[in-house]
Amino acid sequence: MTISIQLAPQPELAGEVEVDLSRVRQPQYGRYLDECNPGQVFVHPRGYTFEAGNMSAFARTYMQTNPLYLNTDYARAHGFADLLASPQMVFNVTLSLGVQNDSEKAIANLGYYDVQFLQPVYPGDTLHAYTKVLERKERGGDKPGIVRIRTLGVNQRGENVLQYERKIMVGVRGDRLPTTPAPENPLEFPWLDAPRLDLPVTAATGLASLTGPNTYWEDFTPGDVIVHANGRTITEEHMALTYAVGNSHPLHFDRVFSSGLAGKMSGEPIVYGGLVFAWLDGLASRDVSENAVWELGFTEGYHTQPAVAGDTVGALSRVLASEPLADSEALGVVTLQLIGVKNISAAAALTTHGADLFVKEDSKRHLGKEKISDKIFEIERRLLIKRRPA
Repeated sequence: MTISIQLAPQPELAGEVEVDLSRVRQPQYGRYLDECNPGQVFVHPRGYTFEAGNMSAFARTYMQTNPLYLNTDYARAHGFADLLASPQMVFNVTLSLGVQNDSEKAIANLGYYDVQFLQPVYPGDTLHAYTKVLERKERGGDKPGIVRIRTLGVNQRGENVLQYERKIMVGVRGDRLPTTPAPENPLEFPWLDAPRLDLPVTAATGLASLTGPNTYWEDFTPGDVIVHANGRTITEEHMALTYAVGNSHPLHFDRVFSSGLAGKMSGEPIVYGGLVFAWLDGLASRDVSENAVWELGFTEGYHTQPAVAGDTVGALSRVLASEPLADSEALGVVTLQLIGVKNISAAAALTTHGADLFVKEDSKRHLGKEKISDKIFEIERRLLIKRRPA
């Protein structure tokens, strides 16, 4: 169907239409604690089409060095159909698509759990996101509670590309305006309890010079601590970068909103934690993931301190486990603990805090230890890494 409209000069009407303040609408997004009901499924708006340009720009902005995300020929030589979107981009886009429905009213993101990357994302692929509310824990009165959710990123073929859980701290609504209505009818939520990963990875020859010599599977021994040399100073760029991945929480780009909050979160806009994670991952990449062919996933991840523009972040990795991949002589799996610090070099943080840097912050009180104010992030991740060529 074609619509044909004859255009004419547009008359000015504002002065002729009376202002009626009884008809003001103030749409609200996200969910308060009492609006999060276990079993709800949200279909998140918009979706996101990945393009080679924004995929490469994301990888470079967050200092990724794995050629899979930068070099189309390299990706194809390893069996992939095209340039790969970095896992951090897939994760950030999927999480951000859900903010308008599930966490735009959240006070804090409390953790990431059971994150699994299940399909490659290539230029031209489009992701849609869905979230299911699993659990709501109330503390009574007007105290904030905790909501546990699951989120799926699904491509245009209906394949689960990414799935994960997270916990968010959410305040009660009280006398504040209600948010957009939740769907009344139950929706399908195709979470995979035991997903199988099928990758088109092939052995590539003649490309060893494109990656560092010390990031093959054989180079990682449980117990190793790797101090990543460079830091990254975050500027006010983070506000635009937040919306570039679709995150709509005003805490990250609205100074009027952020400065109007009470408590320690009041002041400058807080850097969206997904971006902090992406920078830490990138800072570590040339030391741990340059020869990886897949990010299997990560879990038990926490933002332990916020970051603002002007903060400089740094990273350390600790090898937790290393095992050959069954039925493969070319690949192995390495499990790492990634630690983020701010306003101190990674080397200085290790000298200052020693082994305590690798103790989970939520465990410190039980262990009689002080929390580390320099530490901003902790997570465990599993990488599928090439073995050194013969």
